[in-house]
Amino acid sequence: MYPAPFRYHRPGTLGSALKLLAELGEGARPLAGGQSLIPILKMRMDEPSDLVDIGRLAELMHIRQEKNRVCIGALATHARIAVSAIAGEIPIIRDCAGGIADPQVRALGTIGGSVSIADPSSDWPALLHTLEAEIVCQGPSSKRAIKINDFIKDSYTNSLADAELVTEIQIPMPPENSGGAYIGFKKAAPAYPAASAGVQLTLADGNLCRDIRLVLGAAGPVPVTSRQVEQQLIGQPLAEKNLSQAAEALVELSDPPSDSRGSSEFKRAMLRSLFMRAANRAMQRAGGEKITGSHDYV
Repeated sequence: MYPAPFRYHRPGTLGSALKLLAELGEGARPLAGGQSLIPILKMRMDEPSDLVDIGRLAELMHIRQEKNRVCIGALATHARIAVSAIAGEIPIIRDCAGGIADPQVRALGTIGGSVSIADPSSDWPALLHTLEAEIVCQGPSSKRAIKINDFIKDSYTNSLADAELVTEIQIPMPPENSGGAYIGFKKAAPAYPAASAGVQLTLADGNLCRDIRLVLGAAGPVPVTSRQVEQQLIGQPLAEKNLSQAAEALVELSDPPSDSRGSSEFKRAMLRSLFMRAANRAMQRAGGEKITGSHDYV
């Protein structure tokens, strides 16, 4: 199917893009890498009157560390993020960026576009919950930062106001003795994960858990997290029994849909398995081991 007719605009600066979106009104959509938006247009799930192409705005392509936080521009592609120095320092970022789809999609798709679409099966929204990221949003006259768990409101629904764009993702640098892992399960590289799990933790003396963040992806309309489950692990040894109990509690909160990628029961079983593997890999990394991570395929 072909998209419905639309007008195409290509502003040269972020300021002019924001102004144009405000002038065009609710029928306008921003276009970055197009890897999520174009399929939506072709299926006519959305029929915008105007597309505002922001994909060449250099001011949104940065990947840098500023003091104690990582700042990633909304137009940084998955491929660039995967090979960045930041991904080397925070391996869970490389797990996510390097496992998204195939090389062609990673070369075009952007982190800002992925977060903005809020697809419940998408990797970045789930991963960013484990790193307590903030989403920087900018409109024609103001800028604000929104915590990731407040930014994703529902399936395909975010907190962006009219004429507002995601411009940057900010991630606190993990402290010493930290490690994380993110693993997705999918049928083939181009597919979205049928299930995914992420764990980011910090160890104290004696291998006790000092801090931890947990997430299940493709497990409901929004990423599944639980501060209560996390608090039950803090101060405890991350033994198999404790982790298994956390996995059961988190999976109990999930609501994965039955679809072509598997039944709800199958996905819950995969979520448990992926969680345990991600937790063990995160502990190994926190202990100083260099481990390469990747998604799993059928």
